[in-house]
Amino acid sequence: MSQVNTLIKYDKPKIGLYSTGLNAYWEQFPGLKKRLMGYGKFLEANMSEWGEIYNFGLVDSADKGREAGNYFNTNNVDIIFVHAATYATSSMILPIHQRSNAKVIILSLQPTDQLNYKETNTEEWLANCGACPVPEFANAFNRSGIEYKVVSGLLGLDKSSDISVANEVTKSHPQAIRAWKEIKDWIQAAYVKSVLNNAKFGFLGNTYNGMLDLYSDFTMIQAQTGIQVDVLEMCDLNEIMQKVTDAEIRQKEKQVKDMFLISEDSPSEKLAKKPTKEALNWSYRVAAAQEKLVNERKLDGLTYYYHGAPANAYEKLQSGFIVGNSLLTARNVPAAGEGDLKTNIAMKMCDILGVGGSFCEVVTTDYVHETILLGHDGPFHLDISNGKPVLRGMGLYHGKQGSGVSVEAKVKSGPITTLGLTQTWDGKLKMIISEGEATNDEVMKIGNTQTHVKFNNDPDTYFERWFEEAPTHHCAMSVGKNASLFKKVGDLMKIKTVVI
Repeated sequence: MSQVNTLIKYDKPKIGLYSTGLNAYWEQFPGLKKRLMGYGKFLEANMSEWGEIYNFGLVDSADKGREAGNYFNTNNVDIIFVHAATYATSSMILPIHQRSNAKVIILSLQPTDQLNYKETNTEEWLANCGACPVPEFANAFNRSGIEYKVVSGLLGLDKSSDISVANEVTKSHPQAIRAWKEIKDWIQAAYVKSVLNNAKFGFLGNTYNGMLDLYSDFTMIQAQTGIQVDVLEMCDLNEIMQKVTDAEIRQKEKQVKDMFLISEDSPSEKLAKKPTKEALNWSYRVAAAQEKLVNERKLDGLTYYYHGAPANAYEKLQSGFIVGNSLLTARNVPAAGEGDLKTNIAMKMCDILGVGGSFCEVVTTDYVHETILLGHDGPFHLDISNGKPVLRGMGLYHGKQGSGVSVEAKVKSGPITTLGLTQTWDGKLKMIISEGEATNDEVMKIGNTQTHVKFNNDPDTYFERWFEEAPTHHCAMSVGKNASLFKKVGDLMKIKTVVI
């Protein structure tokens, strides 16, 4: 839905790939080596849609293994796929992963769904025995303290190799479709890790006073995610405000009018009015300053909250935050209110994966529809909106000082996944994931985002299970069924994950 260009672009993740084989086979079976290398090239071509591929080729000796390990280290790959093409001893591949710390994914992908038993010779069988060495690989990795995952299924070829006596066209088989979804998910998870390891988040102001669940120390965040936290002051933004030009304000006005509907007075909330021209103009000016701040500080995300003395200049400045921060979120720089850095990271994870990431908390429960309403007073990810979001003038921001313009919206109907990032008693991050269905039921007209979500359990059972995981009270909402994908992100980043 977004009609504005992204503020930031990232390089594709670096993906390591190699195939296994036994050098003794090449003389014995003259066509086997070329055939297996062809399978490796097929994997490389398909994977290249999602990442920059570093295909070492065949590893068929311990010397080749050491060479491959150095090759992957030199190219600083984010993840390594081990294509178990045929039997190889574990002594050949262990040196690779003793030299590289990248996550290991073993691909046990058979070219054909069934051998042509009457015509199959030893060479044909060896081209289809990729699963044979996987237990040996797994045992060697386990005893060496190397973590690994396995994707098993069909290779998904769209044509048979020249010397195959079996039908290798398995592209449309469910075992191939599932395997390639897993491969794509692992590459996307590596993308998230790569981006976060090099990201910088601005922390503007402070955390809402007394919200103990939101507090985290910045060293812990960088240690566990790689994210650098740039501590900002309101005076940094205020200084930039003085440099905003009329042309930049008009540009923001055009973006807002393209992407939002301007409300009339709310029929139910006397504090929610049609935004005044003065409040809108202030939001445009603040939005222009926010974008300049992000560009000048090279930020990948922005966590913010300000609570100062009533009627001071910075209070007026923060009253214009929500519109601009929703625009930033739509342009791949997610912004999280109330100083919630952990949820800002969850929003960024969703955004990197292209599935949204709106700032949410529990609004209320609808026991008639058996839904839980999730939302907030902003920011909202415009790309996952059910139609154009509405801007409402707010006589006050409940629980906060000041007044201004807020976003009223709901997430588009269909499958959604919430992602919460909390912190445990020992300082470790933990991801809490829930899949559900967003419905298009009626919501309040009070200037807040709200979406009815029906989870797999009734609301009370869901609440009890969720609360027992000690979440933060905010989470990020994404579109689609993303639990499996988010779990892979947690796995790569060594963050514990729980699916409710």
